[in-house]
Amino acid sequence: MSSFALEQILATPAGVLAEQSSESLFQIKNDANDLLATAKALVEHIDQALNLKYSDRAQQLRLASNKDTGIVHFDDGHVRITADLPKKVEWDQAMLSDITKRIAANGDDPSEYVEISYRISEAKFNAWPDSLKSVFVPARTLKTGKPGFRLTLLKETNHV
Repeated sequence: MSSFALEQILATPAGVLAEQSSESLFQIKNDANDLLATAKALVEHIDQALNLKYSDRAQQLRLASNKDTGIVHFDDGHVRITADLPKKVEWDQAMLSDITKRIAANGDDPSEYVEISYRISEAKFNAWPDSLKSVFVPARTLKTGKPGFRLTLLKETNHV
């Protein structure tokens, strides 16, 4: 897909695109997916280079500030670098369950210390007998995500 074709596609209203043949939409969609994959690979490659170039300096600045994670800023020539190493905390669910049980056993309210969330696997829910499902249905809300369409070419066609 040339940049001219890409600009044309972006300037074309979706309703007009929808009038194109399925083969044309297939080609446009595949070309766009190829561009997206290339762009993602390019961004990832550049991010690796930036990490190699700046991670040590950023880590030194974090250590000097007595922190393991977070944002630090520094200049490299005429470029301001903002290096972010986000904190990503994961909690052991089984251990938290045991702790909340001990809190409750001591007469305290675990919700004062811990946010408790309940989830049910949709596959498990669908396997339950109707008598059990009916108890949970009032607590269940079904929402849908963004619709997606995958186009597959059934046979090669010769375009003249």
